[in-house]
Amino acid sequence: MDWGTELWDQFDILERHTQWGLDLVEKYVKFVKERSEIEQAYAKQLRNLVKKYLPKRNTREDPESKFCQYQAFLQVVKELNDFAGQREVVAENLMMQICVELSRHAQELKQERKSHFQEGRRAQQQLENSFKQLENSKRKFERDCREAEKALLTAEKLDQDFNATKADVEKAKQQANLRSHMAEESKNEYASFLQKFNRDQSQFYFIEMPQIFNKLQEMDERRTVQLKEGYGVFSETERKVMPIIGKCLDGMKAAADSVNEKNDSQVLIELHKSGFERPGDVDFEDFSQPINRTSSDSSLGTPRGTLDGRSDPRLLGKNKGKRWPFSKKNKLPPPPLSPVISAPPPTSSSATNGPPSPKFTRDPLSYCLNEINKTVKPRIASFRSLRWGPVITEDFSHLPPEQRRKKLQQKIEERNRELQKEIDQRDALNKMKDVYQKTPQMGDPASLEPKISETLNNIEKLRLEIQKYESWLAEAEGRMLSNRPDNILRYSRHLDHASTLNNNNGSHEKDSPDATHSDDSQDALNQPIYTEFDEDFEEDLASPIGTCVAMYQFEGSSEGTISMTEGEELSLMEEDKGDGWTRVRRSKGAEGYVPTSYLRVTLN
Repeated sequence: MDWGTELWDQFDILERHTQWGLDLVEKYVKFVKERSEIEQAYAKQLRNLVKKYLPKRNTREDPESKFCQYQAFLQVVKELNDFAGQREVVAENLMMQICVELSRHAQELKQERKSHFQEGRRAQQQLENSFKQLENSKRKFERDCREAEKALLTAEKLDQDFNATKADVEKAKQQANLRSHMAEESKNEYASFLQKFNRDQSQFYFIEMPQIFNKLQEMDERRTVQLKEGYGVFSETERKVMPIIGKCLDGMKAAADSVNEKNDSQVLIELHKSGFERPGDVDFEDFSQPINRTSSDSSLGTPRGTLDGRSDPRLLGKNKGKRWPFSKKNKLPPPPLSPVISAPPPTSSSATNGPPSPKFTRDPLSYCLNEINKTVKPRIASFRSLRWGPVITEDFSHLPPEQRRKKLQQKIEERNRELQKEIDQRDALNKMKDVYQKTPQMGDPASLEPKISETLNNIEKLRLEIQKYESWLAEAEGRMLSNRPDNILRYSRHLDHASTLNNNNGSHEKDSPDATHSDDSQDALNQPIYTEFDEDFEEDLASPIGTCVAMYQFEGSSEGTISMTEGEELSLMEEDKGDGWTRVRRSKGAEGYVPTSYLRVTLN
């Protein structure tokens, strides 16, 4: 079934239908364009949302970045950013594959439709012209026939009239014959135009217009197919991004599953653990003691703090501030110092009557400070630290013990990384120097001497700094070990020894708080050096930083290089430092340098 056969007389209907089809295409293009704009606006809003909640700087140094719940939040935000990217892909594909393509096809169809209908109208005009010629010849034939008949009647009438002359009769007969001849010619002309019109009409209705209608049908069907494909692309575009969107959603779910409340609790402990011991019990201070004081040193309830048995309100205020770690004024405590001065061991009388009264063999103010430091950690280092807050020092002694140890470990790790870089640079310079010595045309070996000397000086400085930080770390570890419950016995012996020294020296100048601090530092330096961290750090240095695949075969014939085969997988131990060589490790354990250009590197 085709339009040329079934719709041969529906020219106007076909014209309206084809125009409606093109209008539908344009309407769909407009619909998809608005949908694409919505997708673009949605993606833009998602991008702005991600930009708003993603940190604007590197968060590796922030304490919050160590919590898995915060890491999961950042991962969710990043996955949402990828999701926004897929919405942008949808908008772009809709615009390019539907709007642009259908608009181009619509313009082509409009031109094609216009040409077809112009051809149809030309055929109609030709048929109308042929019909007009037919009508004219018909009217002429009709007129000539009437005039011929009239002339014939006039000739017959004169022929029967006796009064008419012979000349008039002959003239009338000639006029009748002329009119008859003209009528005959008109008849032939009319028949000719009639045959021509019938032929044109037959060609118009059976050949020309069916062909035009069939072309219009084929054009409209192509338009329908293109519109059908546009409908399919509309859904297929969304379907293509579904796997990636699914991965984004899976990433969000994985981020949610990665949250571990116990791990975050442990991270909080590691970040903010001070290493201090809890404060001891507050001693009972009997203010009635001066009234009942006897000459005995073993009386019950001896007050601590002043000679007259009354506590100094200023010292009590300081003691209270130190004893409550949740106070707002105690955000950054001064450096901890191990107590040195202690009371003598209790005797039988003190066990019966209570703690012994203090013997003031030195300055009372020093005694009061020492008594506060014995019960409160951290100890007061000086009056300046009480007034102006702790002073930030290079050895991090202003931090709590646990935080100080972590800071020192971090500094040692940083210095070791810098040292490794300098050593690698030194090795690279030595290799380059050997190459210059073997092939002088490549460069002057003497030109590398200043750089080698500078590298050696940097190595020496870094080693000295590492030793300095390691000594401070050993000191911090010694202090923490001395404060642990499993070292109570050693700690009590240390206090007994310090008490003996105090009794022997009397009110010496070293009994001041500053001298006590120096004694504690000297004792801490005598502690065995902590080496467990160094072993862990060496293991971390030996771990690969990535993987690489050999793209070409290389024969490592020179010193320090290793051979590799094409396609072999290697562990990346160190990146290229600019000399064109990369340090790798084979699966069998062999380690050495290979050309960087021979590798395809993937960092962890």
